[in-house]
Amino acid sequence: MAFNVVLVEPEIPQNAGNIARTCAVTGCKLHLVRPLGFEVSDKYLKRAGLDYWQYLDITYYDGIEEVLAKYYNGNNFWFFSTKAKNVHSDVSYKDGDFLVFGKETKGLPEDLLKAHYDECVRLPMMGELRSLNLSNSVCVGVYEGLRQLGYPGMKVEGEIPKR
Repeated sequence: MAFNVVLVEPEIPQNAGNIARTCAVTGCKLHLVRPLGFEVSDKYLKRAGLDYWQYLDITYYDGIEEVLAKYYNGNNFWFFSTKAKNVHSDVSYKDGDFLVFGKETKGLPEDLLKAHYDECVRLPMMGELRSLNLSNSVCVGVYEGLRQLGYPGMKVEGEIPKR
């Protein structure tokens, strides 16, 4: 496993499906924190994840506190927020780290961000624009971490098919 992707109260099934697919192809475990804004049987969720569900390691929780109590050790969580001081590519990720993302409409809770201020990271954006799509943000975060780790266990070379 490379990383643990935590979605706190995700609202849009298509985003969760895309993130599930990203987790499947990168070997990341997916943690979903309730309440979810959709049913896990949602057709849009399944369609976005295509046929990758069988490759997905997924766990559900009733609150972010449950995830923190079970896994937090003081240096293994990164909280993604537009309000963070650290840029996502300026921190050092470790195998097994938890990359935590908030809901599409509000992000992560302010009290959580304040309690973990030095562990918060942001994706740089132009001007006053609000944020990237959640599934894009997860993908950027996961792949930066994988790049730093040298893409462990992943195919990094390809060949263009001949005509």
